[in-house]
Amino acid sequence: MRIMVMGPVFCGKTTLCQYLAGLPRIYAKTQTVGIIGSSIDTPGEYLENRGLRNRLAVTAADAGLILFLQDCTSRNVYFSPGQAAMFAVPVAGVITKTDLAAAEEISRAEEILNFSGASPLFAVSSLLGRGMEALVHFINSQSA
Repeated sequence: MRIMVMGPVFCGKTTLCQYLAGLPRIYAKTQTVGIIGSSIDTPGEYLENRGLRNRLAVTAADAGLILFLQDCTSRNVYFSPGQAAMFAVPVAGVITKTDLAAAEEISRAEEILNFSGASPLFAVSSLLGRGMEALVHFINSQSA
């Protein structure tokens, strides 16, 4: 099953995809849609620019699961209310960079993802592996 990972620039999409694929972290600007393991890594600009959001809908046609990523250290909101409903597959939310955040920042990111309609939510640190076991278990349960 393909997993489409979407979120704004620098929210941790590529790092999460590399973690899920068991690959080392190698950073390069994602300028086009890429495949890392079984994940579809989308450019952050697709979410940030309204004129490019249709590309997310087209790319989602190849996905069996979508992950909305929200960097809890960022105050920016790019997901629209109920945005998850535009997709025909399950949409889960992932709160990233929890190793860098205070509890109130994690709570704010959770609120943003709840507002988007993503469910369930997972709070993770891809760098430390914190919270990843529950996310991986969920992904595996969706492929069964």
